[in-house]
Amino acid sequence: MSETATFPGDKIASIEEYEAGYNTFDDGDMVRASTIGEKILDKTTRIARINHPKMLSIPKVGDIVIGTVAAVMSSMIAVSIDYINEKPTTSKVECVCSTRNIRRKNIALVNDIVTLKILNHLNGTIHATIDEPPLGVLFTKCRKCGGKVVPMRDAIKCTECSWIDERKLSTNFGNSNFFRLRE
Repeated sequence: MSETATFPGDKIASIEEYEAGYNTFDDGDMVRASTIGEKILDKTTRIARINHPKMLSIPKVGDIVIGTVAAVMSSMIAVSIDYINEKPTTSKVECVCSTRNIRRKNIALVNDIVTLKILNHLNGTIHATIDEPPLGVLFTKCRKCGGKVVPMRDAIKCTECSWIDERKLSTNFGNSNFFRLRE
């Protein structure tokens, strides 16, 4: 294995020497690799980055992502990212989204398709928000019967069993524009 080959979490450089670049993150003390690849230390710009043979797509701060809810916890959701800025990604990177200050019983449930905005990269974890109006659930099904749902103010109603459930709906809920991205 070459000296420039890295694995996720490997120390690349000190933050006093280099800034975190593409496919790297700053853990507060060191710049570390976020993917497998070749370490590149640019001495003129003082930026450390990792070149991956397939170039994993890691969203940057401010990017809008669409993904599938993988887990729901009491104060956060974990989302497997499928699209970054309307471009498909196969890297299956996950992000976490805090739901602590949103006053709803169910923000989103497992397998809901949501849109989020990336806030930061902290300690190797990608953090996102769902607080803005265009962010939230884009597509979901009834959790009782799996039927089609329609929006009702701040909730959804099943067209088959009439179950009403609360979700943090995106202003784009029900619009199938995000399906065009799968072509």
